[in-house]
Amino acid sequence: MTSRHRTPEASQALNSPSPRRRTVVKAAAATAVLAGPLAAALPARAAAETPQFLHGVASGDPLPDGILLWTRVTPSSEATPGSGLGPDTEVSWVVAKDKALTDIVSKGSTTATAASDHTVKADIRGLQPATDYWFRFSSGGTDSPVARTRTTPAADAAVSGLRFGVVTCANWEAGYFASYRHLAARGDLDAWLHLGDYIYEYKSGEYAARGTVVRQHAPTNEIITLADYRTRHGRYKTDPDLQALHSKAPVIAIWDDHEFADNAWSGGAVNHTEGAEGTWTARQAAAKQAYFEWMPVRPAIAGTTYRRLRFGKLADLSLLDLRSFRSQQASSGSGSVDDPDRTITGRAQLDWLKAGLKASETKWRLVGNSVMIAPFVIGSLTADLLKPLAKLLDLPQDGIGVNTDQWDGYTDDRRELLAHLRSNAIGNTVFLTGDIHMSWANDVPVDAGTYPLSASAATEFVITSVTSDNLDDIVKVPEGTVSAIAAPLIQVANRHVHWVDTDRHGYGVLDITADRAQMDYYVLSDRTDKNATSSWARSYRTRSGTQKVERAYDPV
Repeated sequence: MTSRHRTPEASQALNSPSPRRRTVVKAAAATAVLAGPLAAALPARAAAETPQFLHGVASGDPLPDGILLWTRVTPSSEATPGSGLGPDTEVSWVVAKDKALTDIVSKGSTTATAASDHTVKADIRGLQPATDYWFRFSSGGTDSPVARTRTTPAADAAVSGLRFGVVTCANWEAGYFASYRHLAARGDLDAWLHLGDYIYEYKSGEYAARGTVVRQHAPTNEIITLADYRTRHGRYKTDPDLQALHSKAPVIAIWDDHEFADNAWSGGAVNHTEGAEGTWTARQAAAKQAYFEWMPVRPAIAGTTYRRLRFGKLADLSLLDLRSFRSQQASSGSGSVDDPDRTITGRAQLDWLKAGLKASETKWRLVGNSVMIAPFVIGSLTADLLKPLAKLLDLPQDGIGVNTDQWDGYTDDRRELLAHLRSNAIGNTVFLTGDIHMSWANDVPVDAGTYPLSASAATEFVITSVTSDNLDDIVKVPEGTVSAIAAPLIQVANRHVHWVDTDRHGYGVLDITADRAQMDYYVLSDRTDKNATSSWARSYRTRSGTQKVERAYDPV
């Protein structure tokens, strides 16, 4: 079996020009500012001048015959993430059918350089479908941990079931990543989906746990430059629970706004000041370069994250990029949410999605979707709940509005997509969604105003945050207090919403068979406790052919 080096697309992403640094940071001092504190923060073993694998190993974007492997080598003490320092270092890998790595099926090597922040990708091909593999990296006599991965079934294979972990919105300063640890402990995942906000861009203390920093990220400033984004990715990849999950199953990831800046759109972001923070073009390029360096994700169409994976005859998964092509968010109440010239997907991506859904030959059509597609109106919430909910959803806090950062702000795209599903009788479409820091189980109605008399075109499972503040955190009341009051009012005003939990943190497990797609919702005991326990909260499913959600009373 031939060895594989970095893909041309990945090489292009890793070697693209660095953007302009933030104007308040002197270029000559940037390396020293970043490298000193980070070197001190690394484990003592990093000081030895032998290569180390301090950021774990990972795999992603599985195919029937291949998998993308990832690691980051630290060749010397000064070669901290974002430093731009450290020697070129040879890194090799082996892939085997057994955990002891005796039945080797692929091996190869490449050179890790400062130009790619010493990250390494190996796009392995020639593997068997629906098969577990184990892999390891080595450099200078040092071996990485051994990790498991898995290929997808062959396109024409009959598949009895699939199981995915589902996560979103993991804010380092707001707590520990126990959700990752509990998913890693399962041992039954074909893959796990990260639906966006893998990292957050804020300066230290700006967005924490009810205003309290549980653990400080790096760098402490808001991330602007390529060095900043690399450093932040590097800090996240030191988390032991994140490393554990990456070592147990391949990840399938999309980005949302915080991989760039809050409420990002094609030409800017709410959390970006043009000029004072450089140009948006430079910042966006820096964020994308660091993302593709640090994530086991293949750069896809137009250098973004929209792409499609297939899992035999049972399911395909269309993964969306709802940041790179979208129009600027409308001002709530302006009426422009219905402007047909405004888009959340961009014309090319929407056409690609529609064509893929129509041509799909699988039983289920899954859509990895970073912001909620089901419509949502606030309803008759009391003022003490309306204002914090408005804050969480970026709504005007002095009145009722829609969340213009979601599909609600781009109603023409949504109308076109749902009409396409209905007119072509495309069933079993399930949106898998993050971003909103709450758990939801929704029908996706063609006309929310007349639902349930009107049809449901699809269903949607929304996963709560791993750690990022949700409604009870903003109000600063005991967990469950807000949801007990707000959830019934939300459901009265939104009859397509079967369940909403506004208060808890956790993750999902999606289980798919020919008969149904079921989401099990799990919650954490305390996001600020690194030993937090996990418990099952609820389950909802959609039966084949129904386009509607119903409650299930047991997890899979």
